[in-house]
Amino acid sequence: MTASNPTPLTSDDDWWRTAVVYQVYVRSFADSNGDGVGDLRGVRERLPYLRDLGVDALWLTPFYTSPMVDGGYDVADYRDVDPMFGTLTDFDAMITDAHALGLRIIVDLVPNHTSSAHPWFTAALAAAPGSPERARYLFAEGRGAHGELPPNDWESIFGGPAWTRVPDGQWYLHLFDPAQPDLNWRHPEVRAEFEDVLRFWLDRGVDGFRIDVAHGMIKAEGLPDVGFSSMTTGRRQSELLGKGRLPYFDQDEVHEIYRAWRPILDSYPGGRMAVAEAWAETPQRLARYIGPDELHQAFSFDFLDATWSADSFRKVIDTALVEATIVGAPTTWVLSNHDKQRHVTRYGDGEVGLRRARAASLLMLALPGCAYLYQGEELGLPEVLDLPDELRQDPSFLRTGESRDGCRVPIPWSGELAPYGFGPEGGEPSWLPAPATWAALSVAAQSGVPGSTLELYRTALGIRHSHPALGPDAGEVNWLETTGPGVLAFRRAVGEAELTCVVNLSDAEVLIDGYGRPVAASADLTEQGVGHVLPVDAAAWFDRR
Repeated sequence: MTASNPTPLTSDDDWWRTAVVYQVYVRSFADSNGDGVGDLRGVRERLPYLRDLGVDALWLTPFYTSPMVDGGYDVADYRDVDPMFGTLTDFDAMITDAHALGLRIIVDLVPNHTSSAHPWFTAALAAAPGSPERARYLFAEGRGAHGELPPNDWESIFGGPAWTRVPDGQWYLHLFDPAQPDLNWRHPEVRAEFEDVLRFWLDRGVDGFRIDVAHGMIKAEGLPDVGFSSMTTGRRQSELLGKGRLPYFDQDEVHEIYRAWRPILDSYPGGRMAVAEAWAETPQRLARYIGPDELHQAFSFDFLDATWSADSFRKVIDTALVEATIVGAPTTWVLSNHDKQRHVTRYGDGEVGLRRARAASLLMLALPGCAYLYQGEELGLPEVLDLPDELRQDPSFLRTGESRDGCRVPIPWSGELAPYGFGPEGGEPSWLPAPATWAALSVAAQSGVPGSTLELYRTALGIRHSHPALGPDAGEVNWLETTGPGVLAFRRAVGEAELTCVVNLSDAEVLIDGYGRPVAASADLTEQGVGHVLPVDAAAWFDRR
């Protein structure tokens, strides 16, 4: 079956270079049928909200057929929609409506592993060691006198060993949950399958892919030991992510995969793209994923990890911009996602965290490149830290006590009581409960309210789209001298148009003068003479044309 209207938007093949992409965690965005779980029809119904917010594209987390052990990142069928989220017909209707509203659709692709419920893996378990069915995955003999020990010392990112033994004595690799067996990407059948999966969704009109664990598909030959483990040193191997080399991540051969994928993407009209969720030990190795013969973008998680200081943000921004110049691709900025604690909470929680989060959003949206927003950040949502343990569903929580559920609570739309318009009136409670304090943070409560976080985002995104100095033809970041070490200021310009972003990360208010008139501010500015006073933990944009 193909979509009735799979034609993508074609106005700008380079749309992804400056786009603002809104991440939709599908099961927590909007519930159309009252079962307490978000779905594709819910996304479709809320598309006008996203159009009016001012984003360019949506990135949808996995909605494929899945047992949902890891929130859909355990895929049992890459070419169908899980009944929890709807049908392929619902997907087709959603993408048609999105394109009609000028919104592009990016879908999550999970190529490192399948679900243990995938037909390939059930066939592998039913087959004998050494069979063609097992060759699609990474099965190995154990160590020890009777093969009772795992083949090596590799650890799961979710904690514990990365190997599970099957009844006939062999072990299979799973770098995440045991329900997510890793594929053998040296097998030609695996490569052919995913090239076909790409075409399946491109034929339906998707505009791009977010590649999950893009650094993980190739493992070092011989499956060598890392050399340390949490059992022997107390240090988890996952602590090396982005800092050191692991034999199961960022192997050179992985780039062969993306060099085979790029011509497929390029063969479709409309600027189809792919962005890597990749971790590498150096910026230079991360940059290898990007280029005219590989992927279009890779997430820059350093910006997300920056501490609340001018020095930290300045260093991260400068490094990212240099790397972008080297590879000829735009930087991707991100403050939160479905795997990380929301930045309101990371920055201090409460009023302090919200002030800083609002300022950080103006900083991010003024930078050149592509920005990724996580659903609910435009509402100023904090992390939900007090979810009852029995309601948590993150498999990492069961193995390590660490949970990502707090950033996945369904967002509030309207009303005084949970689930705040997430589903139709009279429906089931949302799959994770929203706090009582979220009534004041709902879309309805903030819409049209001057100074609300939602209106700040709408204002900033509107300016980003309309101001020449923030457009695709604008200049790069030009850092300006400031009144103190805790203040960042930079200007972007094209022709006579200039926009200056000033962020006060110091512990005292500062006087801003000479940059033009303020057009957006994360906190109220006070006029003083011909200038304006910028409060602590605040940012503002100044326009001069």
